[in-house]
Amino acid sequence: MDRVRIDKWIWAARFFKTRALAARACDLGRIQSNGIDAKPARLVQPGDRLNLRTDSNEYEIEILALSEMRGPAAAAQTLYRETELSIERRRLAAEERKAAPRIDGDYPGRPSKRDRRELDRIRRRDG
Repeated sequence: MDRVRIDKWIWAARFFKTRALAARACDLGRIQSNGIDAKPARLVQPGDRLNLRTDSNEYEIEILALSEMRGPAAAAQTLYRETELSIERRRLAAEERKAAPRIDGDYPGRPSKRDRRELDRIRRRDG
């Protein structure tokens, strides 16, 4: 095997939980292969560079090996190498998320109507 569909590969490398989610990310333009937006059927090979955006992180990786089968996480990590810049950006983003104030979780149980209105007001201002 010298080439694999990109949706199969990013699923096998465990960036997405299902292949359908991987294909959807491609359709939404969250995956770039060598600087070009990738469709799910795009073929990748070792040496290609991918930019992936998931819900919480952005990755910049180089493909080292191919796989169509999803295996253990340890095996999946051998399929690619993440760039140093990407690792640093993810570390900084994680620190920012930890330092950010929590909006929800201050209420012991289900919020009252007044609490919910305040949460909505805060979320509209921040988002």
